[in-house]
Amino acid sequence: MSSSDPGEGGAVEAAPTDTAVEAAQPADPAREALVAELSAALGDAVLEVRLEAGRDLWVRARTDAWLALAHELRALGFDYFCFLSVIDWLPSPFGRSLDAEADRVVEGAPAREAGPIEHGYTGGDTRFQAFARVYAIGRKLGVTVKADIPDEPTAIDSWSAVYAGANWHEREAHEMFGVTFVGHPSLKNLYLPGGFEGHPGRKDFPLLARVVKPWPGIVDVEGMPGGDDTASDAAASDEAAPDDAGGGG
Repeated sequence: MSSSDPGEGGAVEAAPTDTAVEAAQPADPAREALVAELSAALGDAVLEVRLEAGRDLWVRARTDAWLALAHELRALGFDYFCFLSVIDWLPSPFGRSLDAEADRVVEGAPAREAGPIEHGYTGGDTRFQAFARVYAIGRKLGVTVKADIPDEPTAIDSWSAVYAGANWHEREAHEMFGVTFVGHPSLKNLYLPGGFEGHPGRKDFPLLARVVKPWPGIVDVEGMPGGDDTASDAAASDEAAPDDAGGGG
């Protein structure tokens, strides 16, 4: 993955292509204008940008500018809130539940050592990141924005006062990842009982259901009740049909 020289307002990360093809990338004035507007408003709080002309735009801002970014986007016409969540970039110490049976963690086996953290578009410096998607209906333009969440305290400002729709999304992220959204009016659980311990969205949370019973995608899936008998009866009927027909003639 290559990136241009980081200048004021953050680096613009290009798709992995050679120099000649990269230089021939089509212009995208609408997204380029948005990058310029955000950079002018937030300055060096815009850490990194990935702009793929004609496709999409990703912007990572400094953690302390997360709320200011929301206000600026709203002022620039991004009035449609799509979603907000958290990413845990830690590689799972248990392996993937979709891996082969031999690669699954079994009861009593030690957890694997997690590999190095590799961040996605626009990079990052911490394990957790907040990310959100907003859309400007008038500008016909969407953008995905991100910010690192410190490891201690695992907290970032709430967007709920700027985008009302962020309220439930932040409650879910708090419940699943243990991230505190500072300024949120009520971070009550949506799914789990109040006394539940741990955060199931985190990569190092053991999903015991996958230990007790393997993911169906890696084993033969059990048929529906009565399914096997029904299939056997149908096969027997098909085999018997020619003989019955002959005997009746």
